[in-house]
Amino acid sequence: MPVDADGTTDAETEGALPINELFYSLQGEGRLAGVPTVFVRTSGCNLRCWFCDSYHTSWEPTHDWQDVDEIVAAVDSYDQAEHVVLTGGEPLLHEASVDLLNRLGDAGYHTTVETNGTIFRDAHVDLASISPKLQSSTPTPEKDPTGEGKWAERHDQRRVDLDALAALVDAYESQLKFVVTDADDLPEIDRLVERVRDAAATTVHDSDVLLMPEGATREALDETRNAVAELAMDRGYRYTPRLHVDLWNDAPGT
Repeated sequence: MPVDADGTTDAETEGALPINELFYSLQGEGRLAGVPTVFVRTSGCNLRCWFCDSYHTSWEPTHDWQDVDEIVAAVDSYDQAEHVVLTGGEPLLHEASVDLLNRLGDAGYHTTVETNGTIFRDAHVDLASISPKLQSSTPTPEKDPTGEGKWAERHDQRRVDLDALAALVDAYESQLKFVVTDADDLPEIDRLVERVRDAAATTVHDSDVLLMPEGATREALDETRNAVAELAMDRGYRYTPRLHVDLWNDAPGT
């Protein structure tokens, strides 16, 4: 069943999720980098970052519908893992994500949700890894990977939802993870962090703000990582690697 242009399903299968891939690897980003983890990747997104490293969950969504029982059984088959990441696309688009997260929490798994921060849902989430999208993520006509230029205005209008960001920060242990293309992103990051601090009741420390270099290949990261690390040091923010790229380049299922 296809995912429509907004990233939502046209007739979502009740109690099921559109699964793009499910695999066992190491968490590559954020405060849990290096931890053995099962990744459950849903298809469909309400945004279209030009540099999306999960192209087949957003620009050209592909998936297989699986119910929550099937997904939990697949996660359980990886005996070594105690951590599960629900990612996408944007996994919180789907109501069934709440059931899956609650089931995983009841089973004793540590759950991380990787979200763009535009949707809030009440579920069992041990860590909300929130990646607000900056203006530099907008798929302007010259950066649109499809060459069609249809998503720029829609993406830019939707990419920041302050109410959802504050709700996520207040409800869950969280990290704010920003994809940095260059130093020009930093003033916008500083402003957005302050806006979240003003809107949320929970204190957002500088150590909760993570800067991550843009780049889905080792070659691309070679051009960005050192500069982003310096920016993190200058601001007192945390630098996060893309460990899976360093280890496996852009191989799928990593």
